[in-house]
Amino acid sequence: MFKTVLVANRGEIARRVLRACRALGVRGVAVYSEADAGWPHVKDADEAVRIGPAPARESYLNIERILEVARVARAEAIHPGYGFLSENWQFARACGETGAAFIGPPWTVIKQMGEKIAARRLMVGAGVPVVPGSEGPVGDLEAAQRTAGAVGFPIMLKAAGGGGGIGMARAVDPAQLAQAFPTAQRRAHAAFGVADLYLERYLEEARHIEVQVFGDHDGTLVHLHERECSIQRRHQKLIEESPAPGLPPEVKRRLVDAAVRGARAVGYVNAGTMEFLVDPAGGFHFLEMNTRLQVEHPVTEEVTGLDLVQAQLRVAAGEALPWKQAEILQRRAAIECRIYAEDPDRNFMPSPGTISALRLPEGEGIRVECGVAEGVTVSVHYDPLLAKVIAWGQDRDEALERMQRALSEFSVEGVKTTLPFHRAVLSSELFKRGQVHTQLVEQGAFNA
Repeated sequence: MFKTVLVANRGEIARRVLRACRALGVRGVAVYSEADAGWPHVKDADEAVRIGPAPARESYLNIERILEVARVARAEAIHPGYGFLSENWQFARACGETGAAFIGPPWTVIKQMGEKIAARRLMVGAGVPVVPGSEGPVGDLEAAQRTAGAVGFPIMLKAAGGGGGIGMARAVDPAQLAQAFPTAQRRAHAAFGVADLYLERYLEEARHIEVQVFGDHDGTLVHLHERECSIQRRHQKLIEESPAPGLPPEVKRRLVDAAVRGARAVGYVNAGTMEFLVDPAGGFHFLEMNTRLQVEHPVTEEVTGLDLVQAQLRVAAGEALPWKQAEILQRRAAIECRIYAEDPDRNFMPSPGTISALRLPEGEGIRVECGVAEGVTVSVHYDPLLAKVIAWGQDRDEALERMQRALSEFSVEGVKTTLPFHRAVLSSELFKRGQVHTQLVEQGAFNA
């Protein structure tokens, strides 16, 4: 096992990784920007080093500075968390070149799966169903219109250079496509450095279901079951749960088999997630692969009783995966709510400010992953995720009841949050029945 690990992230995920380090007797080193000097992850670490000003490009995205801190701290490994550099293949390669293990998959796999068109082709070759769409990038509007006519409207424009919902735009007809195309190009270039777009058919009222996979250097690759992630805003998740409610057993069996087959085809190592859209008829289609730990990993941990972050550290250190597929069971149900500093009444606009009061829920079946504390300032420079509340129960009804209680106890003052939205979702009959799909939020299904 490593003696020292540097955590190249901030907030709740930095705290989560530092906790796993402590459990394994590993010294944890944190980094922080000037804006985060008083944040909890800084205090949690055995050592914390300031890496630059508030803007992410000058701090958490500054590869040279992070690697220099790792060298001085004698860190043998670097955990990227999620976001920032977690799916940056150049960073993963640079870690290896400096002698620090990158806690994640090989950089070649990150590169392969980050190139979304190449990833689609790889999945087709592995026999994994993909969403009907363009075979390559659509270089201009004329090509996009021609391809959309062949694929069929509605369509979704996507950035070829990256995922996470950035640069995505839906079009229901040629006129809307003409309007959306240049904007999607600009956003793709700003986020990923390349303006290339591809398109896929937009599946109406589909569910977003993902499969957690995990591999080691010996070639063992397992799945840790599925997560339901359909409650989203702007193609980014707000609520996740496992098991996926009402998913037919045969569909699940084929889904997890396809996820393992796809991950094995690229030689996957460490934690990753295969994401799919499941249509109302039960057909499923590969969406993308996240080559990192997921924000919603606690859902899987609470359902299976396994620690994914400790396993990440062990596998990165060369150990064999400590689980066999037959041992990985969904022992109970779990739900996660992501609490953001956003105003749901203003289309989830960010709500920066200083947290003047904070009350976290607690009790049986409740887990809170919190990155903030009273007195810290939520900056405009970073993702506004404040905390995640995870509730588990012996079945979904018990998990739902515990989550409702937890949300009623959770309070934040000083910034607007998504707490009212989450309370509305969990009290809705649609959610209680598990009748969810990715368009519900934009359709106003949970408006007061």
